[in-house]
Amino acid sequence: AFLGPPEVNITPCLNCINVTIKLPTSHYREKGKLLSLIDIYEELDYEITLKSQDGEHKTPREKTTAEVFSTVIEELYPSRNYCVSVVVTASLNKRSIPSPWKCVPSDSMARPGYHVAAVAVAVCVSLVIAVALKCLHAGGYFLHSKSLPHALV
Repeated sequence: AFLGPPEVNITPCLNCINVTIKLPTSHYREKGKLLSLIDIYEELDYEITLKSQDGEHKTPREKTTAEVFSTVIEELYPSRNYCVSVVVTASLNKRSIPSPWKCVPSDSMARPGYHVAAVAVAVCVSLVIAVALKCLHAGGYFLHSKSLPHALV
């Protein structure tokens, strides 16, 4: 029997991609209960292939004992498209089907930092304007509601 494909979701972070992997379901039952791949094999290996304009790069093979887990691929360039595919194997079963490619657009990797910066700048500009208006008001540059003395009329 072939293992896979796993279910893969990716979310961008700053110069990185967070990859969430859900192991494929098995078709084996024991006493009416559907067994997970962890129930059957105890430990599975997974390998992530990262594809960009530079070509494909495989991460080192890692082990997992969890049905759903996450890993972060770091040190990526902010202005590139990246795609990810995951393959799961077991020590007793090397036959597997890789996940379909999941891609993250290059601009979304830079967006979280820019969004925070834009909000911070807007707040600072608002504060500067408010302080300037308060100073102008206190300095008498705006007409006060008090009536002027007779000598100035």
